[in-house]
Amino acid sequence: MVPFTRPDITEAEIEAVAAVLRSGWITTGPVTARFERELSGWMGGRPAVCVASATDALTLALRICGIGPGDEVIVPAYTYTATASAVLHVGAKPVLADSGPDGFHITAKEVERRLTSRTRAVIPVDIGGVMADYNAIRAVLEHTGFEPRNELEALVKRPLLIADAAHSFGAEQCGVKSGAAADFSCFSFHAVKNLTTAEGGAISWRLPGMDDGEISATLSLMALHGQTRTALQKENGSCDYDIRFPGWKCNMTDLQAAVGLSQLGRYGEMLRRRRETIDAYDRAFSDSGLWGEAAFALRHPAGSSCHLYLALLPEEIAGARDEILVGLREKGVTPNVHYRPLPLLSAYRNLGYRAQDVPNAVRLYRREVSLPLSSVLAQEEIRTVSDVFLSQVQKFLINRG
Repeated sequence: MVPFTRPDITEAEIEAVAAVLRSGWITTGPVTARFERELSGWMGGRPAVCVASATDALTLALRICGIGPGDEVIVPAYTYTATASAVLHVGAKPVLADSGPDGFHITAKEVERRLTSRTRAVIPVDIGGVMADYNAIRAVLEHTGFEPRNELEALVKRPLLIADAAHSFGAEQCGVKSGAAADFSCFSFHAVKNLTTAEGGAISWRLPGMDDGEISATLSLMALHGQTRTALQKENGSCDYDIRFPGWKCNMTDLQAAVGLSQLGRYGEMLRRRRETIDAYDRAFSDSGLWGEAAFALRHPAGSSCHLYLALLPEEIAGARDEILVGLREKGVTPNVHYRPLPLLSAYRNLGYRAQDVPNAVRLYRREVSLPLSSVLAQEEIRTVSDVFLSQVQKFLINRG
């Protein structure tokens, strides 16, 4: 069976974790601090604070921006629940934007349609490792008649731009690295991500005019109960501490950071192998001629981090998508689907969100099949996936004819 994904773990990661275990210090400490410093190089030099998940990163970004009850935050309907649930966690209202007519991402036009006087932020999603059009969205936000309420808002003079960059670590757009394209960027290092720490995430920011050290210190306090001295600082000095505010508990451990540091050392090669897999799929499906002139997948430009291969079935067999998923499994290929639009999920339907308000997202979902992709897929596995997927598509096209 070809798995949908598998973590790219080598002896280097295993030895790095063993070294932390032998060190006697396994929670947040020097290894996490080093990981934060080295992440910066992949994000155009932007600073980073590591946390327990991308969901925590999004929630902390919203909290540090002062967003809460009575506020609105525009998010895509075509995303995983974490993008919107972070907004709900701070008491604000997610406003769902549709995908553009020709792609998976929200567009500046879709954002503009949903702006109100209560809009305090927009969270675009870098789907599959392809970054959203931050320049276009920022341009729309700069013409909103926005009235700032705090120091951050006064600095940017528009609703804040927070990137859900869970898929895009290592990506870039127009020469700007993921992590430097938005006011805040939130990354995931979950087990299925390109770079993993098993569980974990990070938050970076680009706020010219603000003190990076102050933001870093505030985020670190927020992630550890608002406590002024970490366990390691108390171990090496005074055990006295203060609680500046009732914070949260979402710090990363040195065990996790050790895995991430090892992965960073070969991340360029890991991205190269993912690109080769995507190119192989693209060639196979283009050469088949089964899609005519229509796009058959999310397009990955040169700057993509190549996280997911989102294949799109020909429109005429979209109704057979679930049967095709079953057929793939029966033939030894494990597929997935990204994403079921939020209004199709009970939690959001119960909050009053409607599928008819985001027709492009629903249409994409009905056609979408995610194919296996990882940096450890063998050439034989790539050929198997291509052949099995093409045979399933051809089968249903012939049956329809």
